[in-house]
Amino acid sequence: EHLSSDERFVQLLSRLRDGGSVVYATDDQHPVEECTDMLLSVGGDGTFLSAAVIAQRYSLPVVGVNMGRMGFLSENRPDDVAEAILSGDYTIENRTMLKADLQECDGGSFIPYALNEIAVRRTAAAMLGIDVCVDGVKLPTYWGDGLVISTSSGSTAYSLSVGGPIVLPEARVLIIAPIAPHNLNVRPLVVPDTAEIELSMHSRDGYFEFSADNRTMELRENARVEVKTAQFSLKRVRLNKSNFIQALTDKLYWGEDVRNIR
Repeated sequence: EHLSSDERFVQLLSRLRDGGSVVYATDDQHPVEECTDMLLSVGGDGTFLSAAVIAQRYSLPVVGVNMGRMGFLSENRPDDVAEAILSGDYTIENRTMLKADLQECDGGSFIPYALNEIAVRRTAAAMLGIDVCVDGVKLPTYWGDGLVISTSSGSTAYSLSVGGPIVLPEARVLIIAPIAPHNLNVRPLVVPDTAEIELSMHSRDGYFEFSADNRTMELRENARVEVKTAQFSLKRVRLNKSNFIQALTDKLYWGEDVRNIR
């Protein structure tokens, strides 16, 4: 409802409808209408992650319309989106999705897919011990606040905030990054996106938090989490004028240096 008073959003709808498009509102509580060609995620990256669940369910491409300050998934300005969609000046890229299999626990209706990252975190005072196996090879136990397993799309999200590397979206890798590690000699690890990653957690508190993008649930420490690339990818609409490096520069001031000012 708050978008209805935003002039940028009103103009976007008007231009799309004037161009012959049918635009309607939907969310995860309402089915997508037949003959829908594309989802518009209007907001920030959090909104895009929620839209990705709907897009995956209906095998639709999704375009992010940025109404805030930050946004790598929702990087497009409203006034650029209508023109690009109506003229066909865009491409559809496939973004890797993660799938988590929760062993020895009841996941219920929890959606185990993620575009950015899957994470485990402590929720109480005691630090979390995390045993990790990559393709059956055991890594040294991580001790700290938790662990993030990120796709290349998520390298500018949670993974970045815990010290992970920035990865170009087309790179087919996964990032394993500890959250506030108590082992001072561990660093984020980059593995192929074909890797199968197994996690088992132990803590004096007996439970931990599991998350897939912006969805969370609490698990007991006997639960095991198996993470791998999903068999499907997310279709993301990229406007032909967009540029990932330029987005880094504009949004994160990447490489800003007085010596670079021309």
